[in-house]
Amino acid sequence: MYSFARRPKEALKEAREIIAGCIGASPEEIYFTSGGTESDNWAIKGTAFSGRERGRTVTSAFEHHAILSSCRAIEKLGYPVLYLPPDDDGIISADCLENFITKDTRTVSVMYANNEIGTIQPIGKLAEIAHRNGALFHTDAVQAVGHVEVDVKKLSVDMLSASAHKFNGPKGVGFLYLRKGTDICPYVDGGAQEGKYRASTENIAGIVGMAVALKRSCEEIEVRKAHLQHLEYILLDRLNQYGFDYRRNGKGEHIPGNLSLSFKNADGEALLHRLDLMGVSVSTGSACNSKSTELSHVLTAIHLPLEYAYGTIRVSLGYENTEEEVVYIADCIRKILAPKLMKRS
Repeated sequence: MYSFARRPKEALKEAREIIAGCIGASPEEIYFTSGGTESDNWAIKGTAFSGRERGRTVTSAFEHHAILSSCRAIEKLGYPVLYLPPDDDGIISADCLENFITKDTRTVSVMYANNEIGTIQPIGKLAEIAHRNGALFHTDAVQAVGHVEVDVKKLSVDMLSASAHKFNGPKGVGFLYLRKGTDICPYVDGGAQEGKYRASTENIAGIVGMAVALKRSCEEIEVRKAHLQHLEYILLDRLNQYGFDYRRNGKGEHIPGNLSLSFKNADGEALLHRLDLMGVSVSTGSACNSKSTELSHVLTAIHLPLEYAYGTIRVSLGYENTEEEVVYIADCIRKILAPKLMKRS
């Protein structure tokens, strides 16, 4: 109520309006969180616990661990969960959901774009099937927001998760889009913040930074997309010229700049460490789980042959990367793998 608080209150209001405008939502449908993981946990647990009966949650087998771990947590409490199998191209098809969804389904959650292989899912079609069967629909759009056009009204989703650091905003802040009228439990009790749904003192600086970063990313989506696709082409063309036997995982539409590359009979962990010594930072799977070198559940789900799967690295390109840098990446891979993997001398 005092004047000193008015400026941050106005900044919070403006940030909510900016973010809502970027995804086609209303400001009162944006709830600030600590990031995508919290938003995913809230969507899965909040909708499961809000139902009078223990309705089923349907998700995919290659979701981010924030979704999979949340689903396992509610399973331990007696809430049924069904895991949809993606096809070998890395897509959850409408037919797949149609075959498995039932009238007792409470929530369907399928990620907008896979965080490891980058494949974009048919979210609008999946949401329509969920609603036709009386279920809510959530999408983990952490990889997509700020990189491709996202309109929650056109997609007809009830909930959408996002994280600021994925579109060059600060770490430790994100949001959950929650369609007005969606039945969900509060994530944190104890205060009036975020409409009494997420009690905790707001991270004003982080929220403002997130709004600025998202607005800038959305304004430059097409330019950045074209640049990243050009860099992808250069990198893949270079690898093809060198004659490597490799696969780019996932077919169809991808998030720009996300490349999951599997080299036949290679060691992805060794490749990661040797690239690091050359100044190139990659992961063997999800960037959120870069310490793990175990075979990814995503690659298992798409049935990637083991002779390729163990030689997998994920290259994440950003809009500040240059042609010279991607050529350098390809040349470094050649230096490391050429003696073993070249098809021809």
